Amino acid sequence: MRSEDESRKRWAIILAGGEGKRLFALTQRISGDDRPKQFCSLIGNSSLIEQTRRRVCLSIPDDHILAVVTRTHEKYYVPLLRDMRRQNLIIQPENRGTGAAILHSMLRLVRLSKMASTGCVALFPSDHFVSDDRQFMRHVDLAFDAVALCPELTVLLGISADSPESGYGWIEPNQRLNAGAEIFSVRRFWEKPNAAVATELLARGCLWNSFVIVARLSTLLGLLMVTVTDLYRAFAAVHLMLTGSSGEQKIKKLYRSIESIDFSQKVLAARPMNLAVLPVRGCRWSDLGEPKRVISLMREIGNHAGLAD
Repeated sequence: MRSEDESRKRWAIILAGGEGKRLFALTQRISGDDRPKQFCSLIGNSSLIEQTRRRVCLSIPDDHILAVVTRTHEKYYVPLLRDMRRQNLIIQPENRGTGAAILHSMLRLVRLSKMASTGCVALFPSDHFVSDDRQFMRHVDLAFDAVALCPELTVLLGISADSPESGYGWIEPNQRLNAGAEIFSVRRFWEKPNAAVATELLARGCLWNSFVIVARLSTLLGLLMVTVTDLYRAFAAVHLMLTGSSGEQKIKKLYRSIESIDFSQKVLAARPMNLAVLPVRGCRWSDLGEPKRVISLMREIGNHAGLAD
């Protein structure tokens, strides 16, 4: 991977605040309780969030990894993240979508990091299957390198598609950029297209959207500032006052007052300029969001006795 000095300039945020409703029946069958999928051992013998953290640690120091969770899942995340530094655990009072989770965690990162203006951050969902962690993180390294060379870019990892998957978001690449790697500008996002459109996108060389994102911290905050201005101002105002025991109450009040915000739709798709996509090749990837997809993968790998008929 990279030298220790280079790695210390990097931060990561693992997004683990979702409810996992689409997989609820499956995860309940496997775990015997109501835990969301990111805290469940679907593929392998450890939970998805633990697998994600180990993967991220290949490129980013563990003490530079933050995790965003939701208070109602406390009994599930506490045993799995008990060794994470307290300040690196961002606990939302309730789930308000990826927009709020990302903004809240990045403003926490501003307070933790001494490199708020030049530091780089990567966002990782906590519910993915990756067949080769090292190969995947090599692509994350390339994205960090591209951002160091072109600080204005926000780089998304796009998975080289091998089927017309209509349950995924897709990224349509445009021109190749001079960013030190095989990186393209983004022409358009396609959110869960129908089967016919997905077949056409596959033929045109479009990519599955992994929602793994790498950018300067200041660049992402600027993107949020211009796309969800009111939300940004509300969070920024609260973070200025997060001192003492009253901080948690201020966050609770803020979360009660906001609507759920989807980062892909309200931020990325709304402001595609300076977005770039880096194709990921050489490893298998799956978004574990659909029950049929997950069951098929589990049976293929021969992983879980809990699926026996």
